[in-house]
Amino acid sequence: MNSAYQENANYRGELRKSEIDALFDKVSKRSYGRYLSRMSLIRVRSFENREISFDFPVTALVGPNGGGKTTVLGAAALIHGDVQPRRFFAKSGAYDTSMQNWRVEYELVDRSIQKTGSVARTASYLRAKWNRDAVARKVLVFGVTRTLPASERKELTKCISGSFEGYGERTFGPEVVKAVEQILGKEAENYLRVAADEGEKVAIYAARLSATKGYSEFHFGAGEASVIRIVSQIEEVEENSLILIEEIENGLHPVATRRLVEYLVKVAARKSCQVIFTTHSNDAIAPLPSKAVWVAYNGTLTQGKLDVRALRTLTGHVEARLAIFVEDAFAEELALSSLRAYKQSSPIDIPGIVIHGVGGAGQATKLTKYHNDNPTIAFPALCVLDGDQRLEGQEGQTPKEIYFPGTSDPEAYVFEKVVDRLDELLGRLTVMMQLPPTEQQRVRSVVQNRALTNDDRHIIYGQIGEDLDFTSEIVVQRAFMNSWAQYYEDEVQELWSSVDSALPKIDEDPK
Repeated sequence: MNSAYQENANYRGELRKSEIDALFDKVSKRSYGRYLSRMSLIRVRSFENREISFDFPVTALVGPNGGGKTTVLGAAALIHGDVQPRRFFAKSGAYDTSMQNWRVEYELVDRSIQKTGSVARTASYLRAKWNRDAVARKVLVFGVTRTLPASERKELTKCISGSFEGYGERTFGPEVVKAVEQILGKEAENYLRVAADEGEKVAIYAARLSATKGYSEFHFGAGEASVIRIVSQIEEVEENSLILIEEIENGLHPVATRRLVEYLVKVAARKSCQVIFTTHSNDAIAPLPSKAVWVAYNGTLTQGKLDVRALRTLTGHVEARLAIFVEDAFAEELALSSLRAYKQSSPIDIPGIVIHGVGGAGQATKLTKYHNDNPTIAFPALCVLDGDQRLEGQEGQTPKEIYFPGTSDPEAYVFEKVVDRLDELLGRLTVMMQLPPTEQQRVRSVVQNRALTNDDRHIIYGQIGEDLDFTSEIVVQRAFMNSWAQYYEDEVQELWSSVDSALPKIDEDPK
């Protein structure tokens, strides 16, 4: 892929596939001075015998509140001597006896200890204290307190005075200025770091606009101060450091959140740093490949992107009557299009249904089972898998699991079915792609040409859109989906009629 790196049609960013591939390659070859490769949570809080691998140098931890994201973050920090265990795992005397026999095992790269291969280390809580084979590595931890307003931070109360001048001022280097400007979308040349004490242990940020004008962190936005703090410290940290960030999106606009993650990926390449962050934001995980995302919930760890909206469904934090888990974003749109067509024969309550693409068949079946086994969730779930997931002799064994038509992936199946009836569907397809009816023959030519030249149906809708004056890929996808759903009514009926009793109806009492 020559365009900006993207793993789904909704993300357009600054990262290229070559950059992502190079970082995967660097991790697989262990080309780091220091790196946390793998971690086994033998017993820590809700986790027992769970393993997480860090296949990409920037890792996102997503999950519901209380799902274990911060536990995993803290466990990653625990084996490094630069971090005190109480930073993440504080003990309050006899009230925290559950910490007894906690244990985490690690696989690390540390070239100061071993020139090749990996190093094994263990951290365990025995006899009321932590025992660690700690390794030396610089660790930066950015907690949620970084977004507290300056007026609420006790260490800055000394700066609240009309006579405060500070013990020294420091401007930022070009790397910091450039990164902050790219993330925040505003000029950053005038930012300063002002020491609040003689030892420069406490500092406040400010912006000097002229000799007589300026403003301090007391009048910054929370996100603005957070970005300056994160970027300035990262640019000063040594190579091969570990950077831990809690709730990366706090105080940030969604665009700034994506840009910050893109910056962190570039830092991982430029400074060989490793980054792990927790988040509740889809924008934070959008720039990352699927293997860079881990989901923590109910004592489990699962690798792969999971829409944060799906997590809310899993915890019952949405008002719905039915959840449907599918493999990806295309399947999510296809399920909705076919349900709308099926509504012509069955009065289903579409607003009462939530549909989530969750990153693969295994993830979809696993989350459906978890959802239906959770007694705290009042509504059921279905799983709809791609046609290429059909297993001979097993289809239909589980009433909560059905398949899209055909035996190929939905992208290819829908495209081929529409092309088979292109003459009948051409007018509808053209209008659905927001083109005038006079463009029908041009649409026919483009579709037929791409049918012959394309060898990856996953990207064919984007290619058709480019050929048709850069029509949005999602518009093209929906045009094909809706054309298939409305023309092939028998296939739509076959798909949903088998689970019709599970679909919520408009004339039914939701309770």
